[in-house]
Amino acid sequence: MIYRRSLSLLALILVLVFPGAVGERPSVLAGYEPGDLTDEFVLPDDLEITLWAESPQFYNPTNIDVDARGRVWVTEAVNYRDFNNHDGHLRHEAGDRVVILEDTDGNGKADRSTVFVQDEDLRSPLGVAVIGEKVVVSSAPNLIVYTDADGDDRPEHKEILLTGFGGYDHDHALHSLVAGPDGQWYFNTGNAGPHVVTDRSGWTLRSGSIYTGGSPYNTENRGGMMSDDGRVWVGGLALRMRPDGTGLEVLAHNFRNAYELAIDSYGNLWQNDNDDEVMACRVTWVMEGANQGFFSRDGARSWQADRRPGQNTFTAHWHQDDPGVAPAGDNTGAGSPTGMVVYEGDALGEKYRGMLLSADAGRNAVFAYWPEPDGAGFKLERTNLVATKRAADEGYVWNDAGHERDLQRWFRPSDVAVGPDGAIYVADWYDPVVGGHQMHDRGAYGRIYRIAPKGKALRTPGIDLSTQQGQIEALLNPAPNVRSLGFARLKASGERVLDDVAGLLAHSNSYYRARAVWLMAQLGPNGFARVEDLLDDPDPALRVTAFRAIRRQAEDVLPYARKLARDASPAVRREVAIALRDVPFEQAQNMLLDLARGFDGGDRWYLEAFGTASEGKEVRVYAMLLEAFGAEPLAWDARMAGLAWRLHPVASIDAFTRRAGSARVPEAERQRALTALGFIDAPAAAQAMADLTHSELPDVAQGASWWMQYRKTNDWHAYPVEGWTVAVPATASRSLQDNLNLQQTVLDTKGWITERIDAAQEMASDPLGGLLLIGQARKGKLAYQVNWGVSATIFNNPDPTVRALARNYFDPPGGAQPYDPAEIVRIEADRDRGQAVFYANCASCHRAGDLGGDIGPDLTAIGEKFDRAALIDAIVRPGAAVMFGYEPWYVSLKDGGAVAGLLLSDGPMLVLKDATGRQHTIRGEDVAEREQLRITLMPDPVGMGLSEQDVADVSEYLLSLQAN
Repeated sequence: MIYRRSLSLLALILVLVFPGAVGERPSVLAGYEPGDLTDEFVLPDDLEITLWAESPQFYNPTNIDVDARGRVWVTEAVNYRDFNNHDGHLRHEAGDRVVILEDTDGNGKADRSTVFVQDEDLRSPLGVAVIGEKVVVSSAPNLIVYTDADGDDRPEHKEILLTGFGGYDHDHALHSLVAGPDGQWYFNTGNAGPHVVTDRSGWTLRSGSIYTGGSPYNTENRGGMMSDDGRVWVGGLALRMRPDGTGLEVLAHNFRNAYELAIDSYGNLWQNDNDDEVMACRVTWVMEGANQGFFSRDGARSWQADRRPGQNTFTAHWHQDDPGVAPAGDNTGAGSPTGMVVYEGDALGEKYRGMLLSADAGRNAVFAYWPEPDGAGFKLERTNLVATKRAADEGYVWNDAGHERDLQRWFRPSDVAVGPDGAIYVADWYDPVVGGHQMHDRGAYGRIYRIAPKGKALRTPGIDLSTQQGQIEALLNPAPNVRSLGFARLKASGERVLDDVAGLLAHSNSYYRARAVWLMAQLGPNGFARVEDLLDDPDPALRVTAFRAIRRQAEDVLPYARKLARDASPAVRREVAIALRDVPFEQAQNMLLDLARGFDGGDRWYLEAFGTASEGKEVRVYAMLLEAFGAEPLAWDARMAGLAWRLHPVASIDAFTRRAGSARVPEAERQRALTALGFIDAPAAAQAMADLTHSELPDVAQGASWWMQYRKTNDWHAYPVEGWTVAVPATASRSLQDNLNLQQTVLDTKGWITERIDAAQEMASDPLGGLLLIGQARKGKLAYQVNWGVSATIFNNPDPTVRALARNYFDPPGGAQPYDPAEIVRIEADRDRGQAVFYANCASCHRAGDLGGDIGPDLTAIGEKFDRAALIDAIVRPGAAVMFGYEPWYVSLKDGGAVAGLLLSDGPMLVLKDATGRQHTIRGEDVAEREQLRITLMPDPVGMGLSEQDVADVSEYLLSLQAN
């Protein structure tokens, strides 16, 4: 694919200014006319929400930013997933756009809409940042900088600053950038890799995982790739670089699809993250260097492949019981997290200062947090800043076309931003479903709401950046990217502004004090010296900020780290630990011991920071700890047990074997010892685990058996062990050779067609034979008479995987026609009957509430994402939009056999899960060919024998469920 590096002439010609409306909006779903929802919101009594802008001033907003003049910039996604939207959607042939919205008369509503740029390189862009004359747009594979030097709202220059990010026309792609308090740029990207990106200094980032799918462009990806820093980064990433595109570095990794990175003035990073449709979305503080736990540590396995017995979904989903994984934060349940920002101003009232905001399109809400320091991390307690009233409280209302008039659920906040006036702006992507693979609103309608104090007119200040006073005013502005303008101008002035900047340290707003610290560290030797003095400040948050600022500027950070290694604050000591990651053991030894002594035995954030400090030197650190805290493993206290568990070097195998097998050790600690053994990639660890399968302690024998079965599919697959064997379950009732003989007859073009059909029918009745037939049909090698002749048989195959895949290659008997979702929507539904239908037909694969299987997505909170019409459509047409991670694979083996299912693990050993939930382990060397199928394992209701009434009832039951 070729990516253009200059604006097309057509795009430049189309840069126009439209007062008010910009054209006619195509119709949405029949009977729907979007309205003003301001009366349907719930928010604090002292705040009010107003409709600030709506289509046709702009369309489908994915992200917003607010410039110094109070104008809202919008990235549109009109051309979102054209490969899967073919029913008259609005489309921009010249590419997607960036639009500027402005309230010129100050009446609280936008009245001017300007198309800043329309570009063929913009395909569903997911981020915009306005930093002075630079407009940075995130549109995978590119991070694009448009420059408008003369301020006429038309870019004179376009530069692709970075390229190589995965996720073209994909939600799990490159997201919005924000200027940090240190003058650097921060951004993130989802896990639709691989990401192979070379920065402007020549340093190359490489990150991948097992994840493919979601679009026809995201077809190849893999984990285990090494970047130029010698590290293996996985999945979604949090990134930082200089504004010139040099100095790219990974701050944290192994996210699924964290939509936007927020940074506060202390330098704390915050992200939310989407889940695998299993009620496990999250909001969390991001620690530098952290593994955030979505995939296995090398990206080769999904969380489903690594799930351990007894783990709840949230714990398994984010690998929370694994050493080397950071805490997951607040579980926000089922939803679709999007934009984030930290509110640091006072315009809403002092009580809102420090509020962390997280938009969630699936939950129809913007969540609010006031993070509280908690050991080395933060405690997050969630409330709503603004949310719609729920249809569950008011009942369903239908229009003439039978669609649910639940416009509250069509409020899909895609981003939240703070303006220079101190107001909060919320972008609304109006749709009955949440992103994923399709949009149902053909008109691409969007809205922007504004939240402000009741009875208080907020005005955008006039900032004069040519004066020092104006620069300080910009630095103190509530809008993050506006603050960066003041920072850059003041930094350029050097030490002559030092006294005025230092004066901010006495301000009552603590965020202003933090901004001053970052700037002072870059205002020459005298400014740096003043920041050094702040390492003794009584406020630990300011000490953290001072150390972070010094670390960015100092050639040698070790003198400062030594000073703070015994600090009273675990948060300060955490920062010291992070700074020691690349410091040799000889230089770091004394500090590491001080940090170890400061561990309370339970603070997981602190433990992970210590693990970061010990990276690459675990063997020597472990020996140091044994000498300091005692070498007898059965006498370890919580501190030593935790530190050893986090480090788990090969030298600890004997100690953990003894702890796991001892009745003197509590059961929970025995299981933790088994986990430590399970994470040691060495033959001796495999043998120790095999020996523990014969333990007299039932919990140990059972746990060790699970670890052996699991690790033999990945890290330990090549290690010989004694006293334990892997039992390979049979996968077919008829032998492989018998099926291959039948297949030869089926494909013999010189044979009698009746004999070929008879042989095919025999194969079609057998699990393995059915898969082989599907493989041949997939390649177009079956004669049409054979294809027709086996239809009745293959749809009765005993293997549900075969039955599910067959409908994509064979016509079901009787020529059954699919149901019309529009007709089913009109049927009066029975919730109780729907519950019975669900558990009789769907629960073997799907969980709803506390019961059901885990083969397909958890449907407990599907009503958070779909309205009734959209849910019925998804049931009737399951292949129209396959959920991320649920595209099946077809694997052909060198011996002629085949396996199909969901890919859980890749690498030397492949693990697939079929429609029965059974896992199949295959050696990579035995694979002849494999392909990800653009279909689904979920059967349609006709094939399952469900009636239209059944579908209506099941959807009613599912919509009645609520997330915990």
